[in-house]
Amino acid sequence: MPNSILWFSQIDKNDTNSVGGKAANLGELTRAGLPVPNGFTVTAGAYFNFIEASNLKEKIKFLLGKVDINNSNLLNETSSLIKKSIEASKLPDSLAKEIIISYKKLSKDSSALVAVRSSATAEDLPQASFAGQQSTFLNIKGDQQLLDAIKKCWASLFEARAIFYRVQNDFDHFKVGIAVPVQKMVQSEVSGVMFTIDPTNNDKRKIVIEAVYGLGETIVQGKVNPDHYEVDKQTFKIVKKELGDQTKQLVKIGTKTREIPVSKAYRKKQKLNDNKIIELAKLGKKIENHYLFPQDIEWALENDKLYIVQTRPVTTIKLIEKTSKEHIEIELPKILSGLAASPGIAVGSVKILRSAKEIGKIKQGDILVATMTNPDYVPAMKKAVAIVTDRGGRTSHAAIVSREMGIPAVVGAEGATKKLRNGAVITVSGTSGIIYKGALAPAKMKVLLYEQKKDTVETRELKTATKIFVNLAEPELAEAVSEKKVDGVGLLRAEFMIAEIGIHPKKLIKDGKQKIFVNKLTDGLLKFCASFNPRPVIYRATDFKTNEYRNLKGGSEFEPEEANPLLGFRGACRYTADFEVFELELASVKRVRNEFNFRNLWLMIPFVRTLSEMEKIKQMVSAAGLHRSPSFKLLMMAEIPSNVFLINEFLDIGVDGVSIGSNDLTMLILGVDRDNARVECDFNELDPAVLKALETIVRTCRKRGALVSICGQAPSVYPELTEKLVSWGISSVSVSPDAIEKTRSIVYEAEKNLAKNQRE
Repeated sequence: MPNSILWFSQIDKNDTNSVGGKAANLGELTRAGLPVPNGFTVTAGAYFNFIEASNLKEKIKFLLGKVDINNSNLLNETSSLIKKSIEASKLPDSLAKEIIISYKKLSKDSSALVAVRSSATAEDLPQASFAGQQSTFLNIKGDQQLLDAIKKCWASLFEARAIFYRVQNDFDHFKVGIAVPVQKMVQSEVSGVMFTIDPTNNDKRKIVIEAVYGLGETIVQGKVNPDHYEVDKQTFKIVKKELGDQTKQLVKIGTKTREIPVSKAYRKKQKLNDNKIIELAKLGKKIENHYLFPQDIEWALENDKLYIVQTRPVTTIKLIEKTSKEHIEIELPKILSGLAASPGIAVGSVKILRSAKEIGKIKQGDILVATMTNPDYVPAMKKAVAIVTDRGGRTSHAAIVSREMGIPAVVGAEGATKKLRNGAVITVSGTSGIIYKGALAPAKMKVLLYEQKKDTVETRELKTATKIFVNLAEPELAEAVSEKKVDGVGLLRAEFMIAEIGIHPKKLIKDGKQKIFVNKLTDGLLKFCASFNPRPVIYRATDFKTNEYRNLKGGSEFEPEEANPLLGFRGACRYTADFEVFELELASVKRVRNEFNFRNLWLMIPFVRTLSEMEKIKQMVSAAGLHRSPSFKLLMMAEIPSNVFLINEFLDIGVDGVSIGSNDLTMLILGVDRDNARVECDFNELDPAVLKALETIVRTCRKRGALVSICGQAPSVYPELTEKLVSWGISSVSVSPDAIEKTRSIVYEAEKNLAKNQRE
């Protein structure tokens, strides 16, 4: 017979089936030497034994069999009857005795105040889905109060909302159990929550702390405005402090927990001093390092000592309802980790590719593992369910393409091609950046995928003055993405369509087969224009680097080997040095616009280094019969420092606007290679130098009446940057398909704040 009582020191994170996620984490923290108030857990086995011994199972089954979850009155009445039956039933004498003995051991007598919490479990079901549906009882004192509180925790398993949730999700009521952690009560003068990642924008460089006077339940319930502190995770420097105006607090008065007002003199004072903020942040980082995962932590301060009272992994980018979205822990062995590059989770067999020549090895449903990827890998990436690379940052080719395709990716996972084995089944979390051995249970996978798709409907209804465009490259995705609430394609990359052709365009020209290139590129462009019509589709002409072009069939004949392709023969200088390939692109654009009458296709020129280059290209475009008009805009990428310094002069030449390539611009301003994981941490779109460049471009274009957009992940990652872009007057923001809803929400809030500030 399993133990009915387990002390925190006896359990760890692998014991969730018997003690639930909450208690398992308390045990894990205790055994890791963290300052956790001592306690024990009445296991789920004890609950199941109680239900059987009290003959409650059949009665509960009978009552639940008659309930209609859509009839709220009947649901509440059924819930009340079940809870009363559980609370009225007598605990088995042996269990009651064991609980009381443990309580005396915890408190040295039976006078200690304890917190009695619920820790839901489920055999083969995703137990964390039940978070926030059961009860907590604070400041419990004495044998009888404790026994009653435990039964009330058990009864809370049948709260109306919990019954509704299980029926709605087809979960068996009797496979869901509940353990009850009993923990020494911390009479906190100050308490709160801490995230080892910024939950609003997924910034892993920050630790975010919220603090209130009294018990921290007021934060979770949203009853008060807490202090908000942000700490740099590397230096432990406090980078932001916002002091909340706290009007009330929860405190113990006698044997009761009461809500009382906060004195006016203390309402706006800093709740936690700087030394304690830093001490707490260091504890947070220690916990994150232990779990190898960003954490959502509850803490308390009593007699100048910090305690950790709970932790759970963070997986949502923005926690809207913290108590009802707990992470479902992946209980699989971790193999390695890297950078979380594209969100989601996938299970599949490993296929290691040593070069793009091996892409034929990938079958539908495999996980593609490579040192890094380039456009030649795209056909294989389309078949894969996830991508893992040894090298690269969050703006590498693998990361960008994976986000566009909507498949999980982990990049910069050093040693992936050596540690992983062909044919091995693994689980890849692109949300956390962790690769696990084995396959995640289908039930957990189902719930995780469901959580990813929630909360998008309301966002689609938001209206913004700033247009939301999408970055695309794959013709096969055009129709599906066009159905999203999006204002057009802000960046249509040519490289992937050309990679599909598979032959170097100069090889086709040499062999007299130019029509193959024009026809296939035309077909790809038509799919985008037809799907998005009449919304604009902005085609960015080819920006292949020499190493990428060399991989095409016949490429080695025409492409030199360059030590640094990023700064080499690419973009606009190719067109001015050799017009032939660009001429084929212009022919395709002209066919789509004139022959097929899709006037929503515009043209954008990449990587323009000098004014003379732009002047020559403008002449080439006009000579090809493409003339600027209300239905045909000629734009330029702004991704080189020279574009910033000479933005007025570039506009004088006669372009309709620019699109800021924030990835390349940040790299070239800071001198950072985004594909190098060792320096990826220095790639920062919020660096003052980068911000100054962005402001210069946006404000100048706005003043001149020119279109100005930005294409890159930055606006969907950093809400504070989006606010700045909106305030400077950006025309549009273009992001990958997975970030459309999130970005629209961020832009909506930024515009709302701007309007409010202007009124004030």
